[in-house]
Amino acid sequence: MTETVVASASKEAVIGFERPFCVIGERINPTGRKKLAAEMVAGNFEMVKSDAIAQFEAGASILDVNAGVTAVDPNETEPPLMRKTIEIVQSVSDLPLCIDSSVPAALAAGLEVAGGRPLVNSVTGEEDRLEVILPLVAKYDVPVVAISNDETGISEDPDVRFEVAKKIVERAMDHGIKPNDVVVDPLVMPIGAMGTAGQQVFKLCRRLREELKVNTTCGASNISFGMPNRRVLTGHFLAMAASHGMTSAIMNPLHDEDMHAIFAANVLNGTDANCRQWTKKFREPIATATTAGSPESDVDARRRAREERRRRRG
Repeated sequence: MTETVVASASKEAVIGFERPFCVIGERINPTGRKKLAAEMVAGNFEMVKSDAIAQFEAGASILDVNAGVTAVDPNETEPPLMRKTIEIVQSVSDLPLCIDSSVPAALAAGLEVAGGRPLVNSVTGEEDRLEVILPLVAKYDVPVVAISNDETGISEDPDVRFEVAKKIVERAMDHGIKPNDVVVDPLVMPIGAMGTAGQQVFKLCRRLREELKVNTTCGASNISFGMPNRRVLTGHFLAMAASHGMTSAIMNPLHDEDMHAIFAANVLNGTDANCRQWTKKFREPIATATTAGSPESDVDARRRAREERRRRRG
C-alpha cells in the first residue's frame, strides 16, 4: 500500500490508494489573479490569509502556495516572497503545504521556513531539473510532484508520458527518494483541444498505480479549459479520475460541484468508511420543535434548513 505523508508542524495529510481523495487547495497562486498578484507585490497578504482560511473551511487537506507574481527576474524576486507567503499562511492555518514554483531558489527558500514535511511541486524529466531538484528533495526528506514531461515537451502519447514518469521515479531512487514520496502528475490536457485527454489520464493513472505503485495528482481545472459549464465537467472528471486510481488533485475547494464529486467518489470507491463523511456533509439538521413548542415535521425542518442556506448565500 503506497502512502505519501505530507505534514505541517502539527497536522498530517496522507495521500494513498486506500485513503480518501486528497484535496490540494490551489487558491494561493497569483497566476491569472491580478488583484492577488498586486497585493502580494505590495506586501499586502490579506487575500492570502482569507484564501488559506476559506480553503481549510471548505475541506482542503493541503494548501498549495505559489509566489510567482512576475516573470521579471523571478530568481531574485520569488524566493523572498515565497518565504514571506509561507510564513503568513502558517500563521493562519496548520494545514500541510505544497510549495509550488518553477524556480529552484524559491523552492529552497520555502523549504527553509515550512514546518513539518511539505510537498514540493515540482520536478520534470528534464536533466537540468532532475540534477537540481532531486538533491534538494533528498536533503529535506520531503515528497515531490513529478510532472510527466521532459526536454521534448508534453507528448500526446500516454505511453511516452508514462516512460518519463518512470524515469523520474528511477532517478529519484538514485537519490534515496522512495517511490511512495513521488506523486506523479500525468498531465491533464484540455478536453476541448484533445478529445482523448480524459481517456489518456485514466489510462495513465491505472498504469502508474499498478506498475510504478505511485500516487498521482493533477491540475484538475485544465480538463475543462475553454469549455462551457466548466464546474460540472471538472467535477465529473475528478470522480472518474479517482475511480481509475488518481489519489489527489490541485483544485479549488470553494467550488461545490468539484467537492461534491470528491465526496461521492470517496463513498463509491470505499474510502469513506460507512459513508460517514458524506452523511456528515449532506445530512440536513432536523429541529425538534417549532417556536410554538409543537413537534416539527421532517419536511418542515428540511425546508427551513434549505431556506437558511439560501439566506446565507445571499
